[in-house]
Amino acid sequence: MTDAVERPGGPNGEEDSVVLDAKGLRALAHPVRVQLVGLLRKYGPSTATRLAERLGVNSGTASYHLRQLGAAGFVEEDTERGNARERWWRSIHQMTELNDRELADREPEAALTYLQSVAATYTLRTQQTLNELQTMPRAWHSTFDMSDWALRLTPEEAVALRQELRAVIARYRKDTPEAAASAPKGSERVGVITHILPELDTPAPPEGHTGPETATGTEAP
Repeated sequence: MTDAVERPGGPNGEEDSVVLDAKGLRALAHPVRVQLVGLLRKYGPSTATRLAERLGVNSGTASYHLRQLGAAGFVEEDTERGNARERWWRSIHQMTELNDRELADREPEAALTYLQSVAATYTLRTQQTLNELQTMPRAWHSTFDMSDWALRLTPEEAVALRQELRAVIARYRKDTPEAAASAPKGSERVGVITHILPELDTPAPPEGHTGPETATGTEAP
């Protein structure tokens, strides 16, 4: 549900990115809302009923969370598609950024719930790909990868690694309607999910604690 990007100096440089403030963080601190934003960003405008079917929840639940996301400025009603009987919703942004360490420290429960929801979405996406792997065209079988490497880095080196990885991703074509229209034959959506997971031998002292930094796009949210 979420694609990672950092700004300024991130790999894609979009203008359609939202940086979470306290209100936005609290609004997204719910797994259903994270998934709803991600679906709208990935597949485009939809209705509460259709989104509910994808998520396996009832339409009333989806509608309620969409209204909350609308009040927080993440989605809006698509009046060009809607009618008196059916409301359509669309995402306002393509990326969500949580890069304020002080905000994460001030709102620890909301930040943790949001990040756990994003992590759960990533896990779900991986499992869905695994379930579909055997039925994919053979040309795509060798593209799938799940790897991990154990490194020993300083915090500065870990930040440099993150920036280098994002610079590599920035060289490739993004999945946008415009890019899809002009992409070479055989192009399909490919999700690239990166994790840098500190595994400290000893915990940091309390005064040295800083909050997490992340940024997600949807399939973010």
